[in-house]
Amino acid sequence: MTTPAPSVAPGAAPPDSYGLPLPGGFQRLTRLLNAIGTLWIVALMLLINSDVLGRELLDTPVRGVTELVSLSIVGIVFLQLADTLASGRMTRADVLLDRLKRTTPALAAVLQALFHLVGALLMGVILWAAWAPLVESIRIQEYVGALGDFTAPVWPVRLIMLIGMVTTLVTFALLAWLDLRRARALRGART
Repeated sequence: MTTPAPSVAPGAAPPDSYGLPLPGGFQRLTRLLNAIGTLWIVALMLLINSDVLGRELLDTPVRGVTELVSLSIVGIVFLQLADTLASGRMTRADVLLDRLKRTTPALAAVLQALFHLVGALLMGVILWAAWAPLVESIRIQEYVGALGDFTAPVWPVRLIMLIGMVTTLVTFALLAWLDLRRARALRGART
């Protein structure tokens, strides 16, 4: 489900950067990753239900369900993170920001841009820290499960995490840019 862009009077600055189209059509990528994450959830539900039915009706569980679910949760979170951010559904405390939007909207836009820039910086740090574990996971052929029963490689989920982190970092940066544009428009409208 997409959040419609807020309606704005011609020439007026939008109230917020969330829900607006991202430059370069980047929201198409965030929505695609979100959709893949959603389909992954549906596949997990089918897998879990098959395991439950197999245990109860056939006394034969599906092997590896626990391992696949634990890997999948991490992958799904990172696939859906950028779209969650872009649509404004990221958890945050915005009591001060909401008040500033009513009283001094240009300052609110600058503070929100700062928030997004710090978010991009932190996502960059996490991305940097996650690179070495991906390389090591591929090098040592890391897996979850038990040999002879069920094994699954870990590196694909680590790669998905990195893709989600890069997409979220770019989303933070684009939102900061939209916020700064909005602050400039608000200052220009005030003078």
